[in-house]
Amino acid sequence: MRHWTLSLLMMTVLLPAKAQEQPSFGEFFFDRALRIELFCTGDARNEEVTVGSLIEEPIWPGNPAVLLQPFERGHHKVSVYDSVTKRLIYAAGYDDMLGEYQTTAPAQNGIRRTFERAVRIPMPKRAAFVVLESRDRKNLLHTTAKFQIDPRDVGIIRESPDRGDRIMHPIANGDPHTHVDLVFLAEGYTAAEQAKFESDVNRFVGALFTVEPYASLKQRFNVSTIFRPSVEEGTDEPRQHVFRSTVLQSSFNAFGLDRYLLTEDGFALRRMAAEVPYDAIVVLVNSPRYGGGGIYNDYCITTADHRASLQVFAHEFGHAFAGLADEYYSSDVAYNEFYAPGVEPLEPNITALLDPPNVKWKDLLTPGIPVPTPYGRDLVDSLSARRWSVRDSLGALRRREKDGSGQGSRMRATETEWKREDERLRLQIDSVREAYHWSEPRVGAFEGAGYAARGLYRPMVYCLMISSPTNEFCLVCRRAIARAIDLYSVR
Repeated sequence: MRHWTLSLLMMTVLLPAKAQEQPSFGEFFFDRALRIELFCTGDARNEEVTVGSLIEEPIWPGNPAVLLQPFERGHHKVSVYDSVTKRLIYAAGYDDMLGEYQTTAPAQNGIRRTFERAVRIPMPKRAAFVVLESRDRKNLLHTTAKFQIDPRDVGIIRESPDRGDRIMHPIANGDPHTHVDLVFLAEGYTAAEQAKFESDVNRFVGALFTVEPYASLKQRFNVSTIFRPSVEEGTDEPRQHVFRSTVLQSSFNAFGLDRYLLTEDGFALRRMAAEVPYDAIVVLVNSPRYGGGGIYNDYCITTADHRASLQVFAHEFGHAFAGLADEYYSSDVAYNEFYAPGVEPLEPNITALLDPPNVKWKDLLTPGIPVPTPYGRDLVDSLSARRWSVRDSLGALRRREKDGSGQGSRMRATETEWKREDERLRLQIDSVREAYHWSEPRVGAFEGAGYAARGLYRPMVYCLMISSPTNEFCLVCRRAIARAIDLYSVR
C-alpha cells in the first residue's frame, strides 16, 4: 500500500462558510465519493495521522443540500476547502478507535497503537485542501494533518468496488441522495448460513422501525445487505481462548472490556460497504453472546442471537448514527475520565450542567421540574447492589446443586431465604421508584451518565442509552436521531 506524504502546507487563509450557508454541490463536487484511508497512531498524549490509499467510490450517497454538518459531533473533524475560493465546502465530525484507546490505562502508560480509519468526502471537481482535526480534553480542535487532494491524480484507486458478494435491498424507498442509506454486513456467517443472515437482518430491521423516531421516519430509509461468507462461524472471544476466521476479523474484549465487540479491520469494513450506496454501516455478527459497539460516523456492530441483541443494536446504532453518549454509570468500563471535569460534553444527551438555568435541552424540560432533578438514585443504587449480591449467591448455590456439591435440605432452605430477600429488595426498589414517579415521562437533569456516577446528567430516568423497560429513547435522544436523519435525507 502506498502512503501519501503529509506536508503541513503553508496554506493561505481558508474561509469558513457563513452560519447556515450551504455550498452548492454541483459547483464544487462530482457525484462520486473519495474514501481516504488513515493510519491513526498514538498514546494518551500524542497522536499522528498518516494517509494511506485514496479510493474513488461510484456515488456520493449523502444529501447534496447538506455539506456542512450543522452541529458539533465527534471528537475528530474533517474539513474540505476549495483551492480557488478558499471556501469551506464540506465538514463533518467523526470518532475513531484511537480516541477511545487514548482514555485507557495502556495509553496512559505511553504504549502506542495504530488503528485504521477511513473517512469519506465528496469528490471535488478541482484541487482542494483537506484538514483533519482532533479535540483536546477541553473539546478544542487542533490540526493533526493538512494535505491537498487533486481529483486528476493518477494515484487515486478507481477500480470497481464489486467483489461478487450477495447483495439485497429489503427496503428501497428511493434516491440514495435523499434517503438514509443503511447497509448490513455479514460477519461470522458461513456459506451455509446465508439464509440465516437474511432472516436475521429482517428481524433487526423490523425491530429498528418499531422504535421512535425511526418508526415515524421509515420512509426516509433505504436498507441494503451484503453477504460474504466467513470461513468459520462466530467471532473472536479472546478471554475464552476462542478465535474464528471471519470476513471482518471482529473480536470481543476490545480495550480489555469483555463484552465490547469491535473490528480493527477498518479498511476491509469500508471496502465491503462500498459495494452499495451507504450512509451508515451495521455489522451483524453471527453469535449468541451479549455485546456490541458503535463508533460515531463509522459503524455499529452487534451480535445477532442474544435475547437482548435487538436492544443492544438500537443502543449501539444510537452511538454510531447520531453521536449519542452512554447514559449509564458503572465502574465496569475501560475508560479513565472519558469526560474531563468541568467541560461540557459534545453529545446531545448528557450534560455537565455547568449552567443549570440553560441546560442544553432546556426547551424540552418538564414544566416546573427542578434542575438538577432528585430521583432517589442513591437509595436505588444501594438496594440494587444488595440485590445483585443476593442473585450472585443464588447463582453460586444453584451451580453447587447442579454439580452435586450441595447439602440437600439445608441448601434448599438457604435458597428459599435468598429468594425472599431478592423479592423484598425488589419491592423496596419499586417503592422508591413510585415515590419519585419514575413511570412518568419527565425531562429533567438526572445525575449519573457518561460512565460517571457524579457530575454528569442525563435527560430522563429511562432511555435506550441506559436502559428502558419500554424499549424507547428519551425525548432528547429522539430529537438528536431525527436531526441525524435530516443530515442524509429530505423531509
